[in-house]
Amino acid sequence: MHGLFFVLVMCTVGASAFRLQQVKNTENCPDHTVFFKHYYELHGEPVVLKCPSPRYKHLDFSALTPNITWFKNGSNTIISERDEDSRIWAKGNALWFLPVRLEDSGVYICTRRNNSYCAEVSIHLTVVEKTAAWEIAYPQVLFTFTAGKIVCPDLWDFTPNRTSLELKWYKDAQPLEEDNERFIILNGSASLIMTSVLPTDAGYYTCKMSFPFEGVTYEITRTIQLETVEQEKRITPIIVYPAQKTTSAVLGSKMTLPCKVFVGLSSHFQTDVEWLANDSSVDVVYKQSRVTEGERQEIVENGENFIEVPLIFDSVEEVDFYTDFTCLAQNRYGYQELPTRVKQEAAGLSWYIAMIPVALACLIVGGICMHKCWKSRADKGYTIPKA
Repeated sequence: MHGLFFVLVMCTVGASAFRLQQVKNTENCPDHTVFFKHYYELHGEPVVLKCPSPRYKHLDFSALTPNITWFKNGSNTIISERDEDSRIWAKGNALWFLPVRLEDSGVYICTRRNNSYCAEVSIHLTVVEKTAAWEIAYPQVLFTFTAGKIVCPDLWDFTPNRTSLELKWYKDAQPLEEDNERFIILNGSASLIMTSVLPTDAGYYTCKMSFPFEGVTYEITRTIQLETVEQEKRITPIIVYPAQKTTSAVLGSKMTLPCKVFVGLSSHFQTDVEWLANDSSVDVVYKQSRVTEGERQEIVENGENFIEVPLIFDSVEEVDFYTDFTCLAQNRYGYQELPTRVKQEAAGLSWYIAMIPVALACLIVGGICMHKCWKSRADKGYTIPKA
């Protein structure tokens, strides 16, 4: 039997929520799109953040010219291209850290624009110490008593030739030997093959790769948390997104929140996926259709079946912050439900911060003028008349 697997990845490669805001009086940018993506990386390793082209259902910004700028949130300084002393530099749609440090954690924003539209992408980066690698492990699942494979993710930016990977694999910090009959390490591949997956194979796997760059060799590490599941459970739907209990939204903004469900080898039509609001159908709670359930999509990834149903907000209102939303997936073999809440996103303070120096300058100038005026009046009041 062919190996069956799927990858449950944190926001880095999973589904994500788009937020649309109308931005008034913004030069050449009447529509503003923000797409949230979270990277978790290890201190001291090379990192590449990619500026994705937001595309979801009716949204398509792929036609934008490749005029891309990068900066870190809270800073108005654009990150430039590489020079001799650069540790962080921009190159096209990629932002390079060589290497990344703990203080680099934060939100990085890339902007794609043409003459009439711009798409702004907010990418969250969290950097942790190498001793905490297990905390940011990539979850993956394999079915027991079948052949399967686990994949070392996010490596292709560091190798010009996709067949030139040289990886070292570890299981629970112990190296896997190439002559191990149960594990096959394929040269030039990012995969570790298991001839027959056992329940005891669950645990933490680590893959490491060297990355030479301009005379310096860096180490790239990925940690994978493998879960083994009994074969019969493959037909029970598993919700893989949303992965978090809350989703931030700006009051008055548009938002699309997908629910992505893994159904294994089961046929798509055997599984129902729907959104609930306060345990009722969305169209019952939102009779004005401000919040609606979008079109169902049936997806095949790596030979496995997924179903995705979006929850679409035409305009986020305060009442949504107090509504319990639930994604429900069910078939005749079982069901899973995943509750999530929408919370209000704090308004940006960058405009206010930028105005602080101006306000201070005005205050100082005003104080000086008042002081001179007061002094002038005082001098006039005590002038000694000439004899």
